[in-house]
Amino acid sequence: MIFMAYLANLGVPRTGEILRATALTTYEGVPFEKGFGTIVTERVVDVFMLLVVVVITLLLQTDIIISFFEQRGFDLNGILLLLAAGLIAVLIFFIFVKKSNSSIALKIKHFIKGLMDGVFSIFKMKRKWAFVFHTLLIWVCYIGMMWVIKFTVPETASLSLNEIMVAFVFGAFAMATTNGGVGLFPILVSKALVLFGISSVSGDAFGWIMWIAQTLMNVVFGAISFLLLPLLNRYK
Repeated sequence: MIFMAYLANLGVPRTGEILRATALTTYEGVPFEKGFGTIVTERVVDVFMLLVVVVITLLLQTDIIISFFEQRGFDLNGILLLLAAGLIAVLIFFIFVKKSNSSIALKIKHFIKGLMDGVFSIFKMKRKWAFVFHTLLIWVCYIGMMWVIKFTVPETASLSLNEIMVAFVFGAFAMATTNGGVGLFPILVSKALVLFGISSVSGDAFGWIMWIAQTLMNVVFGAISFLLLPLLNRYK
């Protein structure tokens, strides 16, 4: 189901999560709200892990990253102000829904309750430490994949782990803000590597190899999942 969701996200962003929750409802009998809530939990954990990686990278390469954004006119204070405004808007929405007794508000409340049940399921699962271990392992593999790819381009073979992590952070933000990182992922990874003296040609090659490898994997295994899932569950 996971690769099927990844493949769907390559077509239309965030549809993979809905498709995955629908598949859980169809084949496993899991209520949509709770299934979607567990998927939201995974995304929350992913955001937390990304923030951890970003903080570690900032501590290791603070001057380089800050100078990169300042040179491109990013105002950190403006970004923080925009985030604060967004949080206030969300808070006002929840207060309105909580106090309202309209049919739409009641449906929203029911949906949110299902989501919260799914989100907090991590604290109730029987093997929560196995979940934590596999989460850490997945993120180590994410960075490890980029570490392995560096040996495909002679100029990037000497990059240190700290420098690879900077490229990883840039690439992660590209994946989060675009449809599967198409177009933007290789560009941002290349820009990150240029900071460490890597030529734009080698940086572009590294970024494209990385993006093509992971996209091809999602397409191949996603297509296999689409074919096998209804066959393996044809009686359901």
